[in-house]
Formats: sequence, C-alpha cells, structure tokens
Amino acid sequence: MKKLLVINSSARVLNSQSRKLTEVFVDHWKSIHVNPIIRFRDLGNTNVPHINENWIRAAFKPEGTRSEEEIEYLKASDIYLSELREADVIVLGSPMYNWSIPSSLKAYIDQILRVNEAFKVDRTNVLNPYTGLLKNKTLYLLLSRGAQGYEKGGYNENMDFQSTYLKTVFTIIGISNIHVIAVDGVSFGVEKFKNSIDKSYQTIRNLIEMELG
Repeated sequence: MKKLLVINSSARVLNSQSRKLTEVFVDHWKSIHVNPIIRFRDLGNTNVPHINENWIRAAFKPEGTRSEEEIEYLKASDIYLSELREADVIVLGSPMYNWSIPSSLKAYIDQILRVNEAFKVDRTNVLNPYTGLLKNKTLYLLLSRGAQGYEKGGYNENMDFQSTYLKTVFTIIGISNIHVIAVDGVSFGVEKFKNSIDKSYQTIRNLIEMELG
C-alpha cells in the first residue's frame, strides 16, 4: 500500500482552488484504494517556523553533538522530513501569490532543505553538485493561479516563480517523477473557467489511474 502525504499551503480554506484540487485527488485516491494510508499537512493556517541563526547552527552540527536546545530548534524540520521520507506519493497544493508561492510554503521548504538529510553536496562537481536523498517518490504539484499564460511558451512564462521553483527544489532532494496540474485564470471568475477546472480534475483522476491504480 502506497503512503500518501497531502500538503496544503493556501491561506484560504473556503474558495481555495488549490485545496479543491487536493480534495479531488484524495477523493479519487480513496475510491480506488482500500483503507488508504493518508497523512495531511496544512501549512496555510498553521505557524511554520522560520529558520534563524540558532536553527542554522544546529542543522550544521553532527546529530550526536546537538544540545537539547538545538534538538528543539530542529523539531519541526525533523517532523516534516520524517513525513516526506515515509510517503510514497506527495500531493502539494499551492496557489500563486505574487507570482511565487505562499510564505508558509517557503518557510516549510527552508525547513526541509537540509544538507545530509534531504540532499548531499559535492563541492568538487560545479555543474551537478546535488544528490537528492528522498528518492523513489512521486510528486503532484496541484497549482492555482489568478491569471493565465504561465505555461511553457505562454505570455506570462517569465513571471512563473511558482512551478519552476517547486520543481527545482523537489528535484534537488531526489524527486524526479513530478506532475504539474494547474488551474489558471481564477481571478477572473470560476464560472468563466469552469471547463478548464473540470478538465484539471479529470486529469488528476486519469493520472492516478494510469500511474497508481
């Protein structure tokens, strides 16, 4: 049985298109798996600690030499990393905020991007220094964006600091099997783009059945 980790990062609970995408994913996942193992992590409405000097100092010390206080600084990071390691499939719902990602999701990424925990660095290999440690996982990026044209070749492609950043981060930590499903243009009204939204829902269902069913 594959273990599923569902991460939501929208500050909205109601009327969140990215949360609706993860909901559609979970509903269909449950429909084709008996007693599925699903863990939820909500970043949008919880306090995700920002890293600071104490965190950095603790993170770069060998595990066995950390004080109790330093272990506490890394507590949230250790929990997040443990969830990622245990998951076989990761579903990340993210809206686009100011052409990028929510600050809570950025704080989360800062917490999980730890050398020798999520990836290793070979400083002698300038062209390809990173080796990811979280391998053999599938990631679904379920994204919502207010405007349109962010796809490859689109008129807003150069302003997409959401999907390109997320794909880069998760590739570095070892996840190369990444699917991106996005709902664009939601700021112009859900009804106007209902067909696009319905299509994205069906794409999610199809991907689950093709790859995981």
